[in-house]
Amino acid sequence: MEEPPNINMADKQLFEKLRGLDTEQRNPDSVEIDLADSSEIARLINAEDQKVAEEVQKKLPQISQAIDLVSQAFAVGGRLLYFGAGTSGRLGVLDAAECPPTFGVNPEQVQGFIAGGKEAMYVAQEGAEDSEEIGRQEIHNQKITSLDVVCGIAASGRTPYVHGVLKEARENQIATIFVTTVPEEQLTVDADVIIDVPVGPEVIMGSTRMKSGTAQKMILNMISTGAMIRQGKIYENVMVDLMLTNKKLVERAKRIILTFTGKSYDESTRLLESADGHVKTALLMGLKELSKSEATKLLRIHNGFIRKALD
Repeated sequence: MEEPPNINMADKQLFEKLRGLDTEQRNPDSVEIDLADSSEIARLINAEDQKVAEEVQKKLPQISQAIDLVSQAFAVGGRLLYFGAGTSGRLGVLDAAECPPTFGVNPEQVQGFIAGGKEAMYVAQEGAEDSEEIGRQEIHNQKITSLDVVCGIAASGRTPYVHGVLKEARENQIATIFVTTVPEEQLTVDADVIIDVPVGPEVIMGSTRMKSGTAQKMILNMISTGAMIRQGKIYENVMVDLMLTNKKLVERAKRIILTFTGKSYDESTRLLESADGHVKTALLMGLKELSKSEATKLLRIHNGFIRKALD
C-alpha cells in the first residue's frame, strides 16, 4: 500500500528511530505523576535519580579511558572540546566554563560548543541540531587538530550535529569520546571511547534534561576533573591552581596556604601576595622556606606537581 502523498518519508523514518530509543519510552513508575501531590512528585523524581549513579558506576572503565585520553592531550598542549545540542550542549559549556577558575587553566584548553551558537544557551535555536554538515564544519571552524580531543554529547545518541562533529574528527585522525544515555547497540556513530549510560525512561517521557542530564554532568565532571588531577592541578584533594577571580577565591587560597603550612592568616596573606597570587608557588615558599624564584623553578622542573616538588 502506497503512502499518502502528504507523508514525508524522512520524517516518518525519524519518527520510527525515535520511537525505539530508551530515552523516548514511558516510565511505568510515573504514569500517575500528574495526580500526585508535591511530596510524591519529589519522591518519584528522587527515586529515579538514585538509579543514575548506579548506571554511571558500570561505565567507570570507559570513563577512565576518557580521562587518560584527555590527560595525554593536555600534556602535549591539546584541548578538550565538548559538542552537543540543547541540554547536552549546555552541560558541555558549563563544564568548560568552570575549568579556568577551578584549575587555573587557559579558557581555550577546555571549551564547550552548542548547536545554534551562544544564543542557544538561553533560547532554543530551531533546527540547529539537525545538520551533520554544520557539525562537520565545526572541526574546521575551531581549528581542531590531532593534538585535541573531541567529546560529543547526545542523550538520544542520534543528534545529527554531534554525529557530524564525530565523523569529521575521526576522518581527520582526531581522538573522540561519545557520551550518551542510550545503549551502545542503539548508536549509529562510532568513537574512540563510547560512554553509554542507559538511564532508562525519564520520569517525564523524553525529558532528557532530567536523568540523562544528571548522568551527563556526572561524567563530564569526572573526565575534566580526572584529567586535571593527572596534570598536577590538585595537591592531596585540594585545588591548588585556582584563579583568584573574586574575594571568595582569594580567601579560599589563603585558607589553603594556612592549612598546609600551619602559618597564621597574616603570614598566609603575605605569602600569597609575595607569590603574586599563585597558590602553588606560595605553598612551596611556605613549606620549604623558598624564595619566589626558587619555588617557581622547582614547580617548572616538576611540571607543576606539588608532591614531586616537595620530594
